[in-house]
Amino acid sequence: MKEWKLRYGLNPNQVPAKVYTEKGELPFEVLNGSPGYINFMDALNGWQLVRELKAATGLASAASFKHVSPAGAGTATPLPDSLLRAYHLGEQELSPMAIAYVRARGTDRMSSYGDFIALSDVCDIQTARLINREVSDGIIAPAYTEEALVLLKNKKKGMYVILKIDEEFKPEGTEKREIFGITFEQERNAVEITQELLRNIPTIRKEIPGEAVRDLLIALITLKFTQSNSVCYAFGGQTIGVGAGQQSRIHCVRLAGDKADVWHLRQHPYILSLPFYERTKLVDRDNAIDLLLSKEPEAVTEGDSWKHLFTEKPRLLSSCERKEWLRQISGISLGSDAFFPFGDNIERAVKSGVSYVAQAGGSMRDDNVIETCNKYGIAMAMTGVRLFHH
Repeated sequence: MKEWKLRYGLNPNQVPAKVYTEKGELPFEVLNGSPGYINFMDALNGWQLVRELKAATGLASAASFKHVSPAGAGTATPLPDSLLRAYHLGEQELSPMAIAYVRARGTDRMSSYGDFIALSDVCDIQTARLINREVSDGIIAPAYTEEALVLLKNKKKGMYVILKIDEEFKPEGTEKREIFGITFEQERNAVEITQELLRNIPTIRKEIPGEAVRDLLIALITLKFTQSNSVCYAFGGQTIGVGAGQQSRIHCVRLAGDKADVWHLRQHPYILSLPFYERTKLVDRDNAIDLLLSKEPEAVTEGDSWKHLFTEKPRLLSSCERKEWLRQISGISLGSDAFFPFGDNIERAVKSGVSYVAQAGGSMRDDNVIETCNKYGIAMAMTGVRLFHH
């Protein structure tokens, strides 16, 4: 197949639309559903991300994409009890692919609503069952077990998009795009994100332990496929906060840091024990928790719309409870797709428990950024590689 016709492009008025290849066959099969323009953009970016994560970590990897940026990415590292509960998982057997998926989806469950999923390995029945309970638009993977495929084909009343990617496909070395009738051409961004990029550490603290190295690689690979400007917080083998598409880098750091804080607060003992009715849907639980953890949730918690979710009215975490819980956090890794222009980025990152940083370097104020890292005992690697993605 060389061409796939689409109902429309980015918007319903943009017709006709299609995806096609000028050389050879399209590297995917549509096994189910009717994928759209944005579906394909998410799928192909997501596949590149998980393929590179698997290559860098050796672990099954997954990504949850929304509007051409990852809401989350994860690898198959063991799940602690707090995350099993925060991710609404009971006592069930989880394959490595299933673990990677729940980590990716669990980064930012609000943003992952209606996502497009990418898997590095075969989609098995355990992963398919977890996907089946979520609101999602589609999936791309190199293969599916028969059981998984049958289950997913019934999702969304039979309209769930299922793509099978050719693992052996390698694109041309150059890529093109057209804007306003003008064609742009460039060499594809084939830079490999490896531990070698983390060797230049100009800070006083030099040691970056193995788990932090893994998390920095996860953050950088995620950023390679995130709309710029972007930063990413990572911990435990997954992203915990992605800040994408901001014009100011400090806004990226704040946005992603706020998401990372919410990720941690979702594991607070009180939040884990919220008195939901058993019949409450996952999406309603996620929405309720997110609002309870927002900065001004009072008006929401007083509304009648909450009565059907809880057996009793929940209380809010106090400011002291929030600060005390977040104060315990450390060992977080932070990646940036370009240099930090000021030390204020580090000042904000510290509030979210960041201990390790990887950034391109090359700012006129590198000395100020290094000095700020030294102030807080942070080990920072300067990769010398910018990862802009547009």
